[in-house]
Amino acid sequence: MRRRIEETITEAAGSPPVRFRPMGGGCVADVSRVTLEDGRTVVAKTGDAGSGLDLEGFMLRYLRQKGGLPVPDVLYADDGLLLMSCLEVAGGISPGAQAEAADLLAALHGVGARNFGFERDTVIGGLHQPNPETAGWIDFFRDQRILYMGRQALDSGRLPGDLMTRLERLAGRLGDWIDAGTAPSLIHGDMWTGNVLCNHGRISGFVDPAIYYADAEIELAFSTLFGTFGDAFFGRYREHRPLRPGFFEERVGLYNLYPLLVHVRLFGGSYVGSVDRTLARFGC
Repeated sequence: MRRRIEETITEAAGSPPVRFRPMGGGCVADVSRVTLEDGRTVVAKTGDAGSGLDLEGFMLRYLRQKGGLPVPDVLYADDGLLLMSCLEVAGGISPGAQAEAADLLAALHGVGARNFGFERDTVIGGLHQPNPETAGWIDFFRDQRILYMGRQALDSGRLPGDLMTRLERLAGRLGDWIDAGTAPSLIHGDMWTGNVLCNHGRISGFVDPAIYYADAEIELAFSTLFGTFGDAFFGRYREHRPLRPGFFEERVGLYNLYPLLVHVRLFGGSYVGSVDRTLARFGC
């Protein structure tokens, strides 16, 4: 396995690897910083069959080609190996970087499509993410996001049955809070701090996408869940794309049910309580 990886890296990068240094952050794959014989550095993600690394490579290329988002160059991608350029990283997400991210994501969200979903299914945190093209956003968010991931979490034994019943009750009422007339926007899909790379106060790139066409609000909501972006981001984003009334008051919590359910499916634990509190907040 290691020899095949080394041979593939040599062919794809044009120089043999001489050092592998493990990096953190891999959810379903091992991530290494690889020093090549010619002095260059690349990043290699390796995983078992079904890890979705070929799909990740496709998504990175799609984000760059369709949305102009800064992402690593994909040098090679198959089901077991993703080889990328190494982005420079130093420091956290400063207010200036948040404003730059707002410019970049507003442009990305300006890329539209006929339907919600995507041309193929994708992955989030290594989990299958279904994307059947759907005309209505409420239908898509209900069936392919919260109900789908809720059932996955239920089947894993991490989501209690009574919470699934309450989730189904909420799913039938989404029209109380969500505008049915929203337009599809291309989103990164996994907008948390670990996927936003900065270098001395500037955005160097975005990694680990989970793309599809959605109401852009779901991306904005996700960015608040773990404190990725704050006032500096949203103040700048509004200059490009105004936020509809009720976003912070209602829909942030509603849309964040999806990443919370992803985390319940993956980890269980305290995320179950977060889902419980969100459902209670919406009267379910």
